[in-house]
Amino acid sequence: MAQAIQKITLSAARDIPFNKLVLSQQNVRKIKAGVSIEDLAEDIAHRGLLTSLNVRPELDGDGNETGIYRIPAGGRRYRALERLVAQKRLAKTAGVPCIVSKGETPEVEDSLAENVQRVSLHPLDQFRAFQTLREQGLGEEEIAARFFVSVVTVRQRLRLASVSPRLLDFYAADDMTLEQIMAFSITNDHVRQEQVWDTISRSHSREPYYIRRLLTETAIRASDRRAVYVGIEAYEAAGGVTMRDLFGQDQGGWLQDPALLEQLAMEKLKADAEAIQVSEGWKWVEAAFDFPYGHTSGLRRFYGEQAEMTEDELARYDATRAEYDKLDAEYAEASEYSEATEQKLEELGAELDRLNDRPYVFDPQEIARGGVFISLGASGEPKIERGFVRPEDEPKDETDLTDDIGDDHAHDSARPVTGAAGGEGTQPDDEDEAIKPLPDRLVLDLTAARTIALRNALANDPVIAFVAVLHAFVLKTFYVYGSDSCLEVTLQSARFSQTPGLGDMVWAKEIDQRQEGWGQDLPKDPNDLWDFLIKLDEVSRQALFAHCASLSVNAVIEPWNKRTRAIAHAEQLARSIGFDMVEGGWAPTADNYLGRVTKAHILQAVREAKGDQAAELIGHLKKTDMAREAERLMTGSSWLPEPLRMTIGEGTIESDAVADSAVQPDEVEPVFGASDLPAFLLDEPETSSDGDGDMESGIDGEHLAAAE
Repeated sequence: MAQAIQKITLSAARDIPFNKLVLSQQNVRKIKAGVSIEDLAEDIAHRGLLTSLNVRPELDGDGNETGIYRIPAGGRRYRALERLVAQKRLAKTAGVPCIVSKGETPEVEDSLAENVQRVSLHPLDQFRAFQTLREQGLGEEEIAARFFVSVVTVRQRLRLASVSPRLLDFYAADDMTLEQIMAFSITNDHVRQEQVWDTISRSHSREPYYIRRLLTETAIRASDRRAVYVGIEAYEAAGGVTMRDLFGQDQGGWLQDPALLEQLAMEKLKADAEAIQVSEGWKWVEAAFDFPYGHTSGLRRFYGEQAEMTEDELARYDATRAEYDKLDAEYAEASEYSEATEQKLEELGAELDRLNDRPYVFDPQEIARGGVFISLGASGEPKIERGFVRPEDEPKDETDLTDDIGDDHAHDSARPVTGAAGGEGTQPDDEDEAIKPLPDRLVLDLTAARTIALRNALANDPVIAFVAVLHAFVLKTFYVYGSDSCLEVTLQSARFSQTPGLGDMVWAKEIDQRQEGWGQDLPKDPNDLWDFLIKLDEVSRQALFAHCASLSVNAVIEPWNKRTRAIAHAEQLARSIGFDMVEGGWAPTADNYLGRVTKAHILQAVREAKGDQAAELIGHLKKTDMAREAERLMTGSSWLPEPLRMTIGEGTIESDAVADSAVQPDEVEPVFGASDLPAFLLDEPETSSDGDGDMESGIDGEHLAAAE
């Protein structure tokens, strides 16, 4: 006969006056966590006590109930009720819903069971609950206030509504993680989300950052200079869509419509150019996101003069300078840090900078024939270059363009002197008493003799010889169509306009700063240049000479012109200066080298820089990922591609830094493991082939241009 199943009897529930309740010392919760007592009290005041307290009657020595009840489970709720009683918002004798335990298990066990068996709400359930509340009319701030979470948390949970229902089902079935779902929420495009999931579900790379990268690969970051220049508000007002990541730092998000952004940026740039032209009166203004390096070559540059301070500005400057110096001296003697003093010094310094940074005033006549280039700086700010005159706009009565342009070509110092007008047989008419101009041939002979004598004199005066060459260099570098020099020396500067990004390099910016600085200091009239150079101190002369001479350096290896001897001289020059590209700050990146060569070249570079094991780590990757990971692995390796290495004699060697880091056959190679690559790149199957012909067109297969 089957035994009857014993029925379970649940503990009784009843209301017990609050003043009859006390905390049990057997409660296992000792550390504060979760919602604070204050927030829980407010929640009870708003919606009442949702969960009863678990209590046990207190017994005296004879086993009789004393009327007091201990609370082994529900201590935080009791503390919240206690706070409401202390605030006189709840009566001391108010009935509290309680489950009165029969005491068949230890109190500590009841306390532990209540906490351990409690399951936190699934984020998806929380999202759906928040969504329901919002559909019922509650705002995000009100939802956050009622459940004592931040508004950001509410927005994050509600953002999960942007994820495809299919992916949410995967998440509910634990086929996806919360971090993956959060990564998918940056876009509202369900089709694209599902495409990315189908792609990554067949590979090993399911990391959240990889999902974000796939979803944003056709978008533009908000930190892009065009986005900064246009402004997110203007972009969205024009109908552009911005993807945002509420779950991480996204620097403003990603702009999904590159074409619209490009259009808005160019329209704004042209509008700014027109505004400058109208307000300042320039003859022309050219606008572009970027101009090729050397775009001002062949144009004469003129500079404005800073407006003089008014009497009021001068008085304010003197007073501010005196106050700054006094406060700075007093603070230097102080022994303690003062935030107020630091702030005051910063304010005074900003005021001095404002007074010093006065606008430049240009000659109205020069403005009428000159122009401006406006482009976008790296940080999204307009880059305005003022004061350029085209050759055709030069005043004809001041400049003979034919003679100046002819200076670009070297003259033969040994050219014949015969055949001049009024040739060898020409003799003056002795009977004519009128004074006539000297015969051309005589003038030629006399000046030839003077030239020989002047050459000899100049050779014996090295200081003036240096000034004379410097004078010719400065005329060519800064004045373009200025007065001629009697020295037949030329200075040419290659433009390298075919190489993008040169203008953004730190070296190019330093050159531009020097050019700008000297341009401000040199006299406006080239006829005054000689006197200026004579009065210039020796150190400044040498610095100006070095600047002009440096602009003529050309160490480019062209596919059609290897220029072997010139390149050899460039290396001699580099060794004499003690310069190499590593010390100059060059490092291989995906943009400047690794992404522009074949996979075989990438692996060879990694092998030379870090050894065979490092190359094996990335050998299975696609070319794009291989280039990016090679850049990371080679950071700090001092490796240089062959066109940038120094050579001695006929053999090619690496720079000293590279030689020190190169792996020798009898040395132990560095050990690389799986941790040296991101997880998504490990064991990735090869799905595309890269041939040996994927280098940029026009670049020799074995050599890249040194200027790159």
